[in-house]
Amino acid sequence: MAVRLDSGTGSRPPVRPAAVPWVAMYHSVGDCSDDPYRITVTPERLEQQLAWLRRRGLRGVALRELLDARARGRARGLVALTFDDGYADFLTHTLPVLHRWNCGATLFVLPGRLGDVNSWDPLGPRKELLTADGVRHAAAEGVEIGSHGLTHLNLTRVDDGVLKAEVAHSRALLEELTGAPVDGFCYPYGKVDRRVAAAVREAGYAYACAIDPGPLTGRHALPRVHVGQNDTAWRLHLKHRLHRLRRRPVKGV
Repeated sequence: MAVRLDSGTGSRPPVRPAAVPWVAMYHSVGDCSDDPYRITVTPERLEQQLAWLRRRGLRGVALRELLDARARGRARGLVALTFDDGYADFLTHTLPVLHRWNCGATLFVLPGRLGDVNSWDPLGPRKELLTADGVRHAAAEGVEIGSHGLTHLNLTRVDDGVLKAEVAHSRALLEELTGAPVDGFCYPYGKVDRRVAAAVREAGYAYACAIDPGPLTGRHALPRVHVGQNDTAWRLHLKHRLHRLRRRPVKGV
């Protein structure tokens, strides 16, 4: 049975359950010749994937924009594009492609690792993360900035004190950094349970996304679809169809 999480959004009118929104999950855009975790797509492949969206009458937007549009009944043709971890190549390789295709995006960053590298990936390769100036640059370009926690921990395995810091303190740091509200959270490794989702909701986030949230549903347990280098037009078509078929409706979205 699905476990519904209170939306906790107050200002948004309630809507009846609808088909789950299609949210694409990316990470790094650049050289993928050494990519043991399959987190990288080349700029050329990203270009082809956004072209596929355009051919199908779809446009990539920030996740906040998609959810707000759904609340008004105007989300037809919109797909959310999300990028995890806040890699420095977002500015050099991702933004130019997004601009060419008139797409928006949500970038989930780690304010406790600004200017660092992805040391949580033991197999490497080491990829540089955005600095504070880089995050501000992305925000100034219209990119929605969300939190990925402070330091990329599996939040289902930390105590309550660490959980609060990773969730609430990361939001405060990003709002101070960007001067704008931070509405979205992304669970590191996609790991979420009821305790973690409740902490995210209580910290004031309007939504949060995972990969496969299991029995959880609602704005603080949004599923996403991984998009990688091997996802050609045909694979994207299948993922788009299968995502709608295999997911339950998301209540409160």
